[in-house]
Amino acid sequence: MICKDFVNFFQNLSWLAVVARSENISTLPLSIVIMTLVQCKNLSSGGKQFMTSRNNLVIGQSGGATAVINASLVGAVEHAMQDARIDGIFGMRHGIEGLLREELLDLRKQPANLWPRLLVTPSAALGSCRYKLQEEDPQRVIDILRRYDIHCLLYIGGNDSADTTHRLAQAAQHAAYDLRAISVPKTIDNDLPYTDHCPGYGSAARFMALATMDSTMNTKSIPWHYPVKVIETMGRDAGWLTASSALGKRDEDDAPHILLLPEQPFNELRFLRQVEEVYRRVGYVIIVTAETIRDERGQQLGAAGQVGLDAFQHPLLSGAAQQLVELVKRELKLRARFDKSGDLQRMASNSVSSTDRNEAYLVGKMGVEALLAGEHDKMVTLVRHSEPIYHCSTGLANLSEVANVQRLLPGDYLDASKTMVTQAFYEYALPLIGEPLPVYAKLQQIRIGQ
Repeated sequence: MICKDFVNFFQNLSWLAVVARSENISTLPLSIVIMTLVQCKNLSSGGKQFMTSRNNLVIGQSGGATAVINASLVGAVEHAMQDARIDGIFGMRHGIEGLLREELLDLRKQPANLWPRLLVTPSAALGSCRYKLQEEDPQRVIDILRRYDIHCLLYIGGNDSADTTHRLAQAAQHAAYDLRAISVPKTIDNDLPYTDHCPGYGSAARFMALATMDSTMNTKSIPWHYPVKVIETMGRDAGWLTASSALGKRDEDDAPHILLLPEQPFNELRFLRQVEEVYRRVGYVIIVTAETIRDERGQQLGAAGQVGLDAFQHPLLSGAAQQLVELVKRELKLRARFDKSGDLQRMASNSVSSTDRNEAYLVGKMGVEALLAGEHDKMVTLVRHSEPIYHCSTGLANLSEVANVQRLLPGDYLDASKTMVTQAFYEYALPLIGEPLPVYAKLQQIRIGQ
């Protein structure tokens, strides 16, 4: 007898009604039997659409590259190669822009020894892009996917990349094209919702903590030369990266002394009072500012150095630190300078967190796993566990709730002054940066004759 699931599934499909009534499956046409078995497999897997007879996978990297984004690529490719349900494995050359130009790499034909080396290589091996889909692009992409028989799409990136993946998922549904699209998280900004944190952040946070510690050591060696230093960080509208600069701070007088976060309106008078107070107490002042801080009118301090907009209309800023330096020199008559680490925040291979790299690999692997399970229009998330020790599992979030949504630094991660982090932030961030930060030695001030 045909199983009950067959009857339930096909009872409303007149062209297959014979299957439900048949007592002898061997008498049915082979094509009917095959389609019946496929749909029965679909039912047994919880209703997820089973994959088509040919399942080519395409993977892209998008947005600002990081020190560990290639780990996500490696995790995805290695897992896909181990599963017989996936046929071709293609790579978009420079993200969605490359796909629109049909610039695809055959990742199955890469040498086997490439992947372990790529795991520890910074930047985006496939090439990245910052491209916002135009109105006609989603349908063009679907047409290209159809030509190459691609039914699985994995896109590694941040907020804007999640938006791209979501729009492609919607376009496929509208076109009735069998596509499963999954977003794999990546951003040093750490501002994606529904995930405990984002791959890329742990390494960037480690870099910022070390950079702040090391830059401070230079200031301490001759504090009267430039007693005020401003260090500028990336991070868009979220203060996660700026906050991470304090992870090496062990007491009140350690740097940084003041954090200027995009979530908190900048008050010029209050800032100058803080600088003056720290200078009198410590003898020098280390300030870490987000490049996107705004005054109480909502005007970005870095707008004075704005050099345009990116494809998603985000301002390209360069000027917050310089504006603060000029303010200190003008109002407090103190010598001041600024440091900008720029792309090193994203890319410094000497500051990679092993935890971050392992989790980046994990989300790439689980992105493929989600595709194979029939998931669609979702983003892989990291789920934190603290027992018996820190570790993460993964989950999934709907892209409709992720795309173009930012998760800002929570208020309880800041103290009453709103210019320094609390213990809660240390507990959140320290497990993400890998090995403990160094404790630098210092001479005891024992003078001759004492």
